[in-house]
Amino acid sequence: MVREADIDRIVSTMSLEEKARFLVGVGLPGWFGNPHSRVPGAAGETHPIERLSIPTIVLADGPAGLRINPIREGDERRFHATAFPVAVMLASTWNRDILEAVGRAIGEEAREYGVDIILAPAMNIHRNPLCGRSFEYYSEDPILTGEMAAAFVKGIQSQGVGACLKHFAANDQETNRMIIDTIVSERALREIHLRGFEIAVKKSKPWVVMSAYNKLNGVYCSQNRWLLTEVLRREWGFDGFVVSDWYAGDDPVEQMKAGNDLIMPGKAYQIDSKRGDEVEEIVRAVRDGRLSLEILDRNVRNILRVIVDSPSFRGYRYSDMPNLDEHTNIAYEAGAEGVILLKNDGALPIRLDARVAVFGTGQIETVKGGTGSGDTHPRYVVSIIDGLRGSGLLIDEELAEVYRRYVACMRGRDEYLVRMGLLAGSAAPSLPQDFLSEEEVEKIADRNSVAVFVLSRISGEGYDRKLEKGDFYLSDDERSLLERISRAFHRSGGKVVVVLNIGSPIEVVSWRDLVDGILLVWQAGQETGRIVADTLIGRINPSGKLPVTFPIDYDDVPSWSFPGEPKDNPQKVVYEEGIYVGYRYYDTFGVDPAYEFGYGLSYTRFEYRGLELERIGEAIKIAFEVENVGGYPGKEVAQVYVKAPKGRIDKPFQELKGFHKTRLLKPGEVERVELELDLRSLASFDGWGWLLDKGEYEVRVGSSSRDIRLIGRFTIEEERRYNP
Repeated sequence: MVREADIDRIVSTMSLEEKARFLVGVGLPGWFGNPHSRVPGAAGETHPIERLSIPTIVLADGPAGLRINPIREGDERRFHATAFPVAVMLASTWNRDILEAVGRAIGEEAREYGVDIILAPAMNIHRNPLCGRSFEYYSEDPILTGEMAAAFVKGIQSQGVGACLKHFAANDQETNRMIIDTIVSERALREIHLRGFEIAVKKSKPWVVMSAYNKLNGVYCSQNRWLLTEVLRREWGFDGFVVSDWYAGDDPVEQMKAGNDLIMPGKAYQIDSKRGDEVEEIVRAVRDGRLSLEILDRNVRNILRVIVDSPSFRGYRYSDMPNLDEHTNIAYEAGAEGVILLKNDGALPIRLDARVAVFGTGQIETVKGGTGSGDTHPRYVVSIIDGLRGSGLLIDEELAEVYRRYVACMRGRDEYLVRMGLLAGSAAPSLPQDFLSEEEVEKIADRNSVAVFVLSRISGEGYDRKLEKGDFYLSDDERSLLERISRAFHRSGGKVVVVLNIGSPIEVVSWRDLVDGILLVWQAGQETGRIVADTLIGRINPSGKLPVTFPIDYDDVPSWSFPGEPKDNPQKVVYEEGIYVGYRYYDTFGVDPAYEFGYGLSYTRFEYRGLELERIGEAIKIAFEVENVGGYPGKEVAQVYVKAPKGRIDKPFQELKGFHKTRLLKPGEVERVELELDLRSLASFDGWGWLLDKGEYEVRVGSSSRDIRLIGRFTIEEERRYNP
């Protein structure tokens, strides 16, 4: 075991140039077919110091599975990794055990492929539904975000590799992400945008935190001493190292001073900077007195403390053979618990003897996940149509063949892709959906009893979604086809089900009355088709709950300033909504959502009873029972919200403070749920510290933020104050 004294000895023997080089990455060795990379496709590596037996460590993406190149020059083997459900779907499980299992699987794949640190989880807040990377993030709520991230990190690090929380902090958009100045109050920061990170740091002790691209109140996050040193290290006790996002910031010396220990990827000009190599800049700054050697040594120590625990330092002989078959099952189970049933007017589950017509090109071009660092390269992806075929359902194969030919024809026309503006490395544009005539749809309805219409969306790193038809809203051709399907199938007594294969909310209110069922399957990774099929036929009873509010329309979204000003080229974005993000806004100001935070139907029903509250020291013990009173086995997510008394500062109507997902309950089966709330978790930040107002607090237990089943109360006799 390497002791602190050993680390001090290593640092004392390093030259200034070695220290500076150690604090800067080696570029992008895993990209562009670089033959010198140990793990092609990895995001980056650190500099080795061979004379001191300090090896290179490898860092790789990402949140939905390990992202490395599956094909290597001169090697017939394949290096695939499992594509797990995207983070918003993992959060929809509300199941810490599932998140830990996914983390363990990703950690094992990283270890066995020679990777030391996974650049995940990504845990920025769903401030606005148009953020292009919302699929990579967990929730609009910091408590759910922090709990999910902590479980994920524990799973990864149980395999002897490190996890990296990102992007720290308030990196909630992709538009001008490398220069945008995020203006946000300290209260909103601490209660919303930092709180999830705080929970994950304290509960799971991640090896690494990644500083974000954006400026925070005028200072780049990677150069923000208050953020990286005062809050992260001194207040929260973080003892790993901080790495910059790739090419973040504009001054390596200020990054060193602030507590950004490792600059990545190295050997590259930063945005809006005229300086050159970061190593040379750091050495020059020490020699001319702009940067102290003590700071340099501190940062080197921070990185070394992590490296000495890494597989590379320990000489682990990786196999390049992770257990992908076992991880396939974990990916399936995670997706199965993250499916959300939004609407069901007698349409689901579908009987196996029903004849099913599948519409929408998404049945073939099924979206497993988003683009960019959240992408993955699995062995296969089960499309929705193939999943339905494998389920035993009676699929209209004539219609399926029409779609197969249509997609093959359209994707084979290069001029079409050029005309639609397809760029290298981005997702292909969606195909026109309304190519079936009214007469054709009528004939299809005559020979089938159920229509399943797949609506797909994809977004990714580097760009935000659009407030336009075909993205947040249905396109005209999607709408016309859906209307045609609805008329034809309802005329013949059939049912219409929409499957939402999306990464973040879309508008649903204008069309949901046309259909009998809506199944939100997010982007469920390589097993998407199987998960969809098994949910449609009832092998999976949906138990997912929304981790983000679906608004009635975009005009209802509180983050109206997204993505900043000026609109054509934003330089600054002001978080005018403050703490009123997501349901905190909708519930406080009486704005109805399309589907509220925490919402999700089931094929069975649950009842709550017997709420008990007990004061135990500095905590409140909450206990109640959940019973399955329906006809299907199922799981329920019990949510605990707290409504605070009117105090010195404004507060949301209610806030999530705890949750529990039950085991699989058979009809008539009961589970007793017990939770404990720390009183400090109920405090609000008033500018000087955390204030717990005196007065009566209301505990609200329910199935969603607007489906409260049990209410209890307790009193805090005296005001309390806690330091940050």
